[in-house]
Amino acid sequence: MNVKINGPLYSGKAKDVLMTDDPEIVAVRFRDDITAGDGEKKDTLEMKGYYNSVISAKIFEVLEGAGVPTQYLELPEPGCMLARKLDMIPIEVILRNIAAGSIVRRFPFTEGQKFRPPIIQMDYKSDEHGDPMLNEDIILALGIATRDEISEIRRMTLKINDVLVEFFREKGIILPDFKLEFGRDSSGRIRLGDEVSPDTCRLWDMETGKPLDKDIFRRGEEGVVSAYRRVAEMILEMEDIERWNVKI
Repeated sequence: MNVKINGPLYSGKAKDVLMTDDPEIVAVRFRDDITAGDGEKKDTLEMKGYYNSVISAKIFEVLEGAGVPTQYLELPEPGCMLARKLDMIPIEVILRNIAAGSIVRRFPFTEGQKFRPPIIQMDYKSDEHGDPMLNEDIILALGIATRDEISEIRRMTLKINDVLVEFFREKGIILPDFKLEFGRDSSGRIRLGDEVSPDTCRLWDMETGKPLDKDIFRRGEEGVVSAYRRVAEMILEMEDIERWNVKI
């Protein structure tokens, strides 16, 4: 895809979104920054953004192949993704298959408890307000999504879960939970945006039970980038490694 990258559009905690000479396309640069605790804990880990970009690209391609509309277009090189420009909906959608993290601290669930059916949690994406949990009435009152859009987001989230649980299982990885963000494209269609990576998913090695995600950083342990690289090794095919020239 031949587009020229122009100036910055906005920056998040770990990615920069840049304009291109096509108003419908943006470039997403994955930085090596890593945060936890609503940004209170920060660090920069070399190659972290590199591996997140290739993992996200692979997962977006898997989801597109399963009929899930995403903003992903292509990965010209590791670290930089081309994507459809979306009007992002300020909702963080968390799907939980297994109890871990904050839900165990906030509710009387047991660590490792399986949720059948899975739990869908929606939080208001707002640092100012502390990302509070939402329900449908609050979403409608805030005017950030319609009832039909909420229904579509839930439907897409469940489908994404079905696809990813099976995909990761085949690669030897358990998917306890993950966070998604959605947006509207220029025609108003809801698409999955942002990223799907060890920054946004809990991923456990099926053999050892050890985390392969940002929980390592949250716990103050070493080996974050090694774990992310391990995820890339486990999910990428040889053709992916060759076409993106991935360093494994």
